[in-house]
Amino acid sequence: MALLSAVALALAFPRTQQAWLAPVGAAGLFWVWQRLPAAKAFWAGWFAGVVFFGISFSWFTYTVGSYVGSLAFAVVIIPAAIEALAFGLSALGFHAALRWAPPWLAPAAGAAIFTVLEWLRSVDETGVPFAQIGYTQTSTALGVFAAYIGSFGVTFVVMLLGAYAAQAIASRRVQSCAAAFALIAAAWIACYAYWPARHAAAPSMMVAAVQGNIAQSIKWNKQTLPRSVARYTQLTLGLAPLHPQLIVWPETVITTNLDDLMPANTALNERFRALARRMNATLVVGSLDTHWGLEGLREYNALYTFAPSGMLFNIYDKRQLVPFAESMLAPALFSWLPDANLIGHFGHGTGDAIVQAGSMTFAPLICWESAFPDLIHAQIARGAQFLVISTDDAWFGASSGTFQHAQIAQMRAIESGQWVLQSASTGISGLIAPDGRWTQAIGVNKTGVVAGKIGLPPGSVFARIGPNPIMNALALFYVAIVGLGIAWRNMPSAARRPVRDDA
Repeated sequence: MALLSAVALALAFPRTQQAWLAPVGAAGLFWVWQRLPAAKAFWAGWFAGVVFFGISFSWFTYTVGSYVGSLAFAVVIIPAAIEALAFGLSALGFHAALRWAPPWLAPAAGAAIFTVLEWLRSVDETGVPFAQIGYTQTSTALGVFAAYIGSFGVTFVVMLLGAYAAQAIASRRVQSCAAAFALIAAAWIACYAYWPARHAAAPSMMVAAVQGNIAQSIKWNKQTLPRSVARYTQLTLGLAPLHPQLIVWPETVITTNLDDLMPANTALNERFRALARRMNATLVVGSLDTHWGLEGLREYNALYTFAPSGMLFNIYDKRQLVPFAESMLAPALFSWLPDANLIGHFGHGTGDAIVQAGSMTFAPLICWESAFPDLIHAQIARGAQFLVISTDDAWFGASSGTFQHAQIAQMRAIESGQWVLQSASTGISGLIAPDGRWTQAIGVNKTGVVAGKIGLPPGSVFARIGPNPIMNALALFYVAIVGLGIAWRNMPSAARRPVRDDA
């Protein structure tokens, strides 16, 4: 059953995208965990996690597999085995709730601890934020909860459904399950009724993304750069009749340092200045940046923004780097890895930038950063009115990774209550409305442009509070349920007995 549950959870993600299987898989896990002793439940959870993450992370080998050869399986299995600890620890946390919490609250505690552990495995420099259960519901009715409690909150709802269903099956009593489902249904009705995205302002600002479709296998060759510049320039000029106010190119589409302080790149830099002037638009170009920072002289994954006047007025350096791809964690420990010298040594950006484009301001995000809602919340707090994701999903090819990343962009739109413009090197590029719908899109491995109008953000409750208060509340909820249960059961029986008044 643990194996089947793990497979069901994995199939809820793209490309199969059978979202209905997520609560089914969750129910299977909780059903297994409550039937086993704590130690066995931990190992059953860990095994299920290995299977789940092994399937979900299979796309890791698409590009790096050619570098590590026979060790390609380790690129998937090792991260899967580590991330699977979250499933095993969730089983232990659920067992604690079964022992100490009131029976009708134990499933809620189990859903809470699972969600908290999913959050912990997804944050900070070593976080792996893919394969979060909440993402599976982006295009379902449950997605509306994200506007209030974010993607992790949607995970909680899915696991809550599964946990109470498992309890009903195991106990053959449906009272608590029916009450929980009724409560979730009532909450959904209220959330949908007051969902700001239902009343979004009419789109008025034309924006565009360019997808040049340069294969990763040749992109970094020096002789490819002139071809890339020519292709993207030609596609951009084709947008002229639409008069876009913002045009976005993908991450590192210019595979050299574009800083105009370096004499060798002055001509290339001037070419982009001229293109922005000719288009009378704000132009965002993915490139490299080199400067002194807290880490010394380092190279950065960057976005260069040129104003309609041609002035280079913003350089955004990527803040959240991909572990073992863009940065080497603990070099003394991992320098022995095959082709470790190929791992990037980018510096970490430090600014929660917002950038002006036309009459609105946007939050620039580079690839992996779109999977970290805390980064985006910081930019929204500074005044960002829509999100721009510039990404090089050519690393993922046509694997499920590309589609999972696109699904994450949809979730960020719902969470923030803002429009999202995504420009991907080989797809998927497009526009996402504040309710999570793709209004324009270009598929994988296609060359072209996408253009459409965006509007002012309707906003959301989640955009105001961010992920941390919600996750802290869930953690406190679990601790309170289990802690109070422990305190109550350890209280002397006389103290627990109700006082009778026989007078």
